[in-house]
This record gives sequence, C-alpha cells and structure tokens, in this order.
Amino acid sequence: MPDISYAIHGRPTARAPLLLTHGFGASQAMWAPNLDALGRDRRVLTWDLPGHGAASPSGELSQDRCIADMLALLDMLDAPHAVLAGMSLGGFLSLLFHARHPERVAALLLVDSGPGFRDGVAREQWNAWVAALAGDLDARGPEALGPSPESAVADHACGGPGLAAAARGILTQRDGEVIESLGSIAVPTLIVVGARDDRFLTAAEVMARRIPGARKLVIEDAGHAANMDQPAAFNRAACEFLEGV
Repeated sequence: MPDISYAIHGRPTARAPLLLTHGFGASQAMWAPNLDALGRDRRVLTWDLPGHGAASPSGELSQDRCIADMLALLDMLDAPHAVLAGMSLGGFLSLLFHARHPERVAALLLVDSGPGFRDGVAREQWNAWVAALAGDLDARGPEALGPSPESAVADHACGGPGLAAAARGILTQRDGEVIESLGSIAVPTLIVVGARDDRFLTAAEVMARRIPGARKLVIEDAGHAANMDQPAAFNRAACEFLEGV
C-alpha cells in the first residue's frame, strides 16, 4: 500500500463503496458536510491528493501517480468496483480513471468539474495559467489560492511548495484523453455544478451532451464547491443518484 493520506467513513454494506477525490488546493476535509449522508448505506473513502492536506509531494507527481493511488485505495478496500465522485480536478481524475479502468467504476458523480481540452491552443492557455499559479504558490504559499470554502478548511502540511509541485505535475494538461473518452462512458453519471460557477457551467454542459445518459443538476446559490455551498441540496441529489446505482 503506497503512503497515502486517507480516511474511511460510513459502514460496510453490499453496495459499491464511494471514492471521493477533492479539487486542486483543497483536501479531503472539503467533504465533511456530506459524509454522514453519503455514508449512510455504504463505505466512503476520502483521500488527499499528493502535495495537498497531509499528503507529501515526494516521488513522481503526475496524473498517472494519482490513478495508481486510486487503484491502490480500491484494492485496499478489496472493492472490485466503486462509485467515483470528484470535485474539479478530482472529477477530471475520476474521468481519467474511468478511461483507463472502466471495469472498476460503477458510476460517476462529477462536481464542478470539466473534461480538459481537445484544442491544443486552449490547453496551452490553461497550462500557462497553471505555471503562473505554481510560481505564485512558491512565492506566497497557500494564500495564492485566494479565498474559497474548500481551501479555507484545508491544512496543507507542505505549504506552497507542495501545492506548486502538484500544480506542475497534476493540474497541467498534456493531451485530450479524457474529453475524447466521454462518448464511451456507459455507467450512470450525475453532473453537478453550482449556478455561480461561471468557469465550469459550459464544461458541465459539454459533459452532459457527450456522456451517454448523463444527468446534469445545477444547484442554485452555489459556486465552485456546490457540495459545501449548498450541502443539503447536494446531499439529496447525490443520495438519490446513489440509490439507483
């Protein structure tokens, strides 16, 4: 078992467990408002991405490393498959996991997330923003993230350098693998986005159009962390979705 910072919540049942992956600059603490509801009838596993929360940025920091960590977590639970839920970068990684290991995925719950870029110019623009963010994190520490509900509850043990390394290794986009995989998704998929999350409303619509049978829910009076901004509405929708899995 790799050195991964994780916690198990809920209770063991016959239902597929739920693996929750947070967004960039957050930690597994961002799921606290949702754990009681989501863990009522299944195990729920939260974890810290490398360089975030209590997780060290040591070793290779890459999307491949994150997928390997997610596999290790499911194997640790002895779970042949699981529901993958992720917010922002966590949703992207959940989609990437499905693209590479579809047999291990029972369903997808994508929160304020996007599938990356097919267009090379758009990808370069994103990566330029990531590089600038990483430099700012090196210089100013977690303060460079700006105010947000998810970063406010995150205690990053390795500070700005850990987050900067994660930005360069994990947040950087290298190809269109995820967006090109959307049409092949055959598991139940719920896309949740906050009505005030202007940056990801279009991405949510793209995923809803391209993923066969996907459902999209826009949560009113919520921003980029809809599960934290409106936990009651999010929990109702997520539990209803999970009940059908």
